[in-house]
Amino acid sequence: MKKHLFIITLAVSSLQFFSAQDKKIAEECMQKADYKCAEEQYAKLADKEMIQQYQSEYFNNLGTAQRRLGKTAEAFKSYESALKSNPKSAAVYANLGSLHNQKGSKTKALDYLNKGLIADDQNAEMYLTRAKVYEGLNKKDLAEKDLNQILTFAPDNIFARTGLANLKKRNGNLEGSLSDYNKLLSEKPESLLYNGRADVYLKLKKYKEALADVNKAISIDPKFSQSYVTKALILFDSAKDKEACASLDKAVATGYEKAALTEQYAKCVKK
Repeated sequence: MKKHLFIITLAVSSLQFFSAQDKKIAEECMQKADYKCAEEQYAKLADKEMIQQYQSEYFNNLGTAQRRLGKTAEAFKSYESALKSNPKSAAVYANLGSLHNQKGSKTKALDYLNKGLIADDQNAEMYLTRAKVYEGLNKKDLAEKDLNQILTFAPDNIFARTGLANLKKRNGNLEGSLSDYNKLLSEKPESLLYNGRADVYLKLKKYKEALADVNKAISIDPKFSQSYVTKALILFDSAKDKEACASLDKAVATGYEKAALTEQYAKCVKK
């Protein structure tokens, strides 16, 4: 009997070891932006995992890898499998809300985000996504309310603070937005903030300042894909299409979803 128990314990330990190794490989693939590798690894992990909480996590990460690869339909299925394994996972609700919003299904996006916020009413990511949905529905007062709600439990949340600055920008208050970014940068000179201010300068058609800021953002964090998109927009506006297209390629290589850049890539088609 003891021998059988020993064999079973050894087998379980071996499975746990190999699972941990596979998880490490998957995480490394994700960090290196090798999303094909990550997709393969997380698919294997999700398939053999028996504990539902972990299985949900693997399906969620699988969906994100597929999303980065432009496999939207597969990503939806993976996220839905993740939710089935763990109906209380805030991370999955956040991803489904975000993906539905990206695909233009704002009603479905709000449904998932509202349910997610019932599961976790202090989830900044979901408030941020819901603010985007509200803004897309022209409910800017509700968008502002969500961003301010984040600051009630996370007063230093940089995404909420930049979100409020960006609301001013999109409402045409460029000088007000610029003032907010100047204040934020005086407190914390981060890549996200330089990128945000670069976009404000772009809207003000101050291309020299915009390019300086976006290059600063890239020098601080070369893997921040949004900076390459912003740089491409600046270069397109400066009639430097070839350089702009190269910047778009860099954005995709560092994790930006190519499907979200269809309009920009249309300018790169050879005439």
